[in-house]
Amino acid sequence: MDLTLAQTEPLGGLAGWAVGLMDSLGGPGAAVIVGLDNLFPPIPSELVLPLAGFSASQGTFSLPAALAWTTLGSVAGAVIVYWVGALLGRDRTRALMVRIPLVKAADFDRTEAWFARHGTKAVFFGRIVPIFSSLIWNTVFVAAGYLLGVKWQVVNDYAEIFQYLVLGAVAIALAVFVITRLRERARA
Repeated sequence: MDLTLAQTEPLGGLAGWAVGLMDSLGGPGAAVIVGLDNLFPPIPSELVLPLAGFSASQGTFSLPAALAWTTLGSVAGAVIVYWVGALLGRDRTRALMVRIPLVKAADFDRTEAWFARHGTKAVFFGRIVPIFSSLIWNTVFVAAGYLLGVKWQVVNDYAEIFQYLVLGAVAIALAVFVITRLRERARA
């Protein structure tokens, strides 16, 4: 008897939507959900990937298909973000960046100068490495969901700890940036 996640516990919200989409579309549904994670960060891949593994364990698609589709979705989402930046162009992107509170035109210019010096390496590591890092990240979470089956939620519990650590580090970096810029303003 095929035991689906919906039969073991009722899911609502994002998890219910994700399972429904994967049940309807199979692997392409997993790709869509993971791709949306790049476009809308509130969709956490740490939740979606174990669900893809669970769906694979229930026969919705195979484990290799789950890995391939979720990696394709990750890369496709990154490519969409790239194309949005390319369509905006340098001048519009610079104009938008300087509208962000506490961001200076000099910040954009320094970043652009760094890219001019290190562009070849940046493109190599920025375009090639994400395919491999997406594959590794996806493999860990999809395989965990596959192995845990209906207990896929355990993955999310541990991933939340890691996510909070990353968010904490980002919050500290942002606070240091804001404090530094406010001090610079006060001195000027």
